Amino acid sequence: MPNYYDEHVRRLAELARAGDVDALADETVAWSATVATRRERGSDGRVDVRRSLRLLDDSRQPSLLTSLLDRSAGLSDAGQRGILAAMLDELVKPFTVSKEPDDAEIALAFCARHITYFGGDLLRELANRVLEAGRPLPLDALAVIRRSAVHGYWNDAHELAPLLGKLTDLPAINVGEPWADRALADVAALPTAEAEHWHALFVHAATATSARPSAKWETAAHKLLGELAEPGVRLREWLSLVGRARSIRLARSQWEHDVNESFDPHNATVLRGLIWLLAVGDAAEHPETARVLGGLVETALKKAPGIGPRNPKVANASVYALSRIQSDDTLAQIARLASRVTYKGTLKELNAALDNRAKALNLTRDEVEELAVPTYGLTGVGVRVERFGDATATLDAATGTVSWLNAAGKAVKSPPAAVKTDYAEELAEFKAAVKDVDKMLSAQAERLDRQFLAQRVWPFDAWRERYLDHPLVGTLARRLIWLVDDIACAFTDGSLRTLEGKPVTGESVRLWHPIDRDVDEVLAWRAWLETRRVTQPFKQAHREVYVLTAAEENTRVYSNRFAAHILRQHQFHALAAARGWRNKLRMMVDDTYEPACRELPQWGLRAEFWIEGAGEDWQTDTTESGAYLRLATDQVRFYPVVAPANHAHAGGGGYEQWVHQEEQPTDPLPLADIPALVLSEVLRDVDLFVGVASVGNDPTWSDGGPDGRFREYWESFSFGELSGTAQTRREMLERLVPRLAIAERAHVEGRFLVVRGDLRSYKIHLGSGNILMTPNDQYLCIVPKQSPGAPTDVFLPFEGDRVLAVILSKALMLAKDTTITDPTITRQLALR
Repeated sequence: MPNYYDEHVRRLAELARAGDVDALADETVAWSATVATRRERGSDGRVDVRRSLRLLDDSRQPSLLTSLLDRSAGLSDAGQRGILAAMLDELVKPFTVSKEPDDAEIALAFCARHITYFGGDLLRELANRVLEAGRPLPLDALAVIRRSAVHGYWNDAHELAPLLGKLTDLPAINVGEPWADRALADVAALPTAEAEHWHALFVHAATATSARPSAKWETAAHKLLGELAEPGVRLREWLSLVGRARSIRLARSQWEHDVNESFDPHNATVLRGLIWLLAVGDAAEHPETARVLGGLVETALKKAPGIGPRNPKVANASVYALSRIQSDDTLAQIARLASRVTYKGTLKELNAALDNRAKALNLTRDEVEELAVPTYGLTGVGVRVERFGDATATLDAATGTVSWLNAAGKAVKSPPAAVKTDYAEELAEFKAAVKDVDKMLSAQAERLDRQFLAQRVWPFDAWRERYLDHPLVGTLARRLIWLVDDIACAFTDGSLRTLEGKPVTGESVRLWHPIDRDVDEVLAWRAWLETRRVTQPFKQAHREVYVLTAAEENTRVYSNRFAAHILRQHQFHALAAARGWRNKLRMMVDDTYEPACRELPQWGLRAEFWIEGAGEDWQTDTTESGAYLRLATDQVRFYPVVAPANHAHAGGGGYEQWVHQEEQPTDPLPLADIPALVLSEVLRDVDLFVGVASVGNDPTWSDGGPDGRFREYWESFSFGELSGTAQTRREMLERLVPRLAIAERAHVEGRFLVVRGDLRSYKIHLGSGNILMTPNDQYLCIVPKQSPGAPTDVFLPFEGDRVLAVILSKALMLAKDTTITDPTITRQLALR
């Protein structure tokens, strides 16, 4: 055995004899880290480590198990988890074979710290040892038994059914999740009769095993709800806690996903039932119900590594409940979620709910989405004034800011103390509404951005009511350019006006797009926005336009404009879904995948972006679950929307159509035949994918990533030619920089924003945001904040360009490089 294991073994034996459990657990984890790091064949000291741990007094062994489990739950390295799990398995065995109920409780407590662990037969045997001794079964043990039963594939899970049939006097909810713990604690504090009614309701909720409640289920639910006073209040309180971090952290096996990010599988069924209850009782009429259900959809669909959406079952139940409640509040939530949700199954449910509501109202789907937008108490466009006694709060929806005046009429930064104490409930509702406004504005901006390809045309009066003068949507519509009877105009000085200031009215309205406008007009509108300091909710006047290039005329049916890039797969996947593309995460397995696709049925087209997994090394090039970390990009093509799908192996090898032997593959369409608007918007999407998800814009990748494989690509992307988005960024900075406080120290030069500091001069690339320092083009690594905003004193005429915000923040900082105190930066500034 190598000497570095000898030291661990010696230290473990010493700590075990001393009875220092915490230190012993820490040293065991350190040993497992050593083993995982060295990965040497032969002895790694496991036998001697186990022998050393056995030196701990028997009475302290359960504490050691708990301490090791606590530490194991926080480990991120799969190899180390596997080594520690194997050791834990050895340490718990004596408790499983013992006939003593004390030892059975210890084994069950160990098992309860996992999503599942022992087989069904052993779980049943351990539980019976406890019950036959006249002891109650611990609730955490009950929880793992239920979870094991839900996992029907688990070894001998069928053995648990008779056992669970005897435990009907125990709560129907599993402990370990904050919402469940709160529900059980609240009910335990109630009078016995009322608590029994609640437990009966929980039992009924646990029978929600189908996708939809039956009439019989709803009848029983109505009866149970009728036995409780205002059950909706408690249900909303509990459901608002769903998704919070588990109160009992679970350990996971070597290759298991992070089980703490998923919902308890038994509780998920109970949750579905409780969610349905909100829709069938009087609680449905409360305005907070819609907000809670909408939040549940988002919480349940939040993605977790190795899992994907955390629990689509809960999300779909919430959508069903929303669809059952006929109110403006629920319709608003459905419409908002339909514009934000990307998970296919839940989006299908949302679309069906909207279509059904449209049919019932005899309206089109688009009309329902427009009419569903609430005002949230806004009285003018973008303004809500709320009085709390003598104090006043004013919400500016466009900026999301709230200003306060106290009783004396003096501006204050936060709610006065009297408001917090005397109007706590009203203040909470106001704060919730402010959050709702922000969410809805974001959803509406995305919906409007999609109207370019939808080519929606509105009757003028309906458009004015639903957009221009709508208290909420008006904050977006009044910052956009419109075509009224094909006359370009925007809102200023209280009305729609042309560039020349002439008032405009007409019969029909549609969104203005730069693809079919003269260059002079586009530049004029950009200047108009900048002069009036109008920030558009997304790029419109400054929107990138992509026209056919000479290279694409030669390739004819495909574009290589965005080929040969390396993208972070998960970031690309999220971006693609947000932009309406259909994509599937590629795994390093023997399987085939379709390319990323965007279907455009109104145009009869399907756009394809050909991609493949990059790399061949498991773990180095994949996540723990086997998903590729990175993708390599290839062609963009267009096909008729009904054409057979192309497929390629996950790791590459070329795409091909699978058709019947008597049929012929469908050829791609010539790019010259694709409508200019469609070509431009599709290529703009792909430019976004590359610009945001490329490993080339990661400032920490100057070494080229794993084994330096991508160094050449990183350098070419970080400081190479500018994409369409970056060229727009350059044009913007050429006009913006002269107005900045650092104008005398900064200028745009080719592909860079050049900034002169006192220590060095800096070249910030306009595509990646990465930096070179003169005089020797030394690389400067500055890692930006996760979500940097534009500097507050800098006006930008559009929202959404994160890289531009990063470039400006870096420029303002580097112009004053002598004031930088961050040692990770100052160390790099010294001349070499």
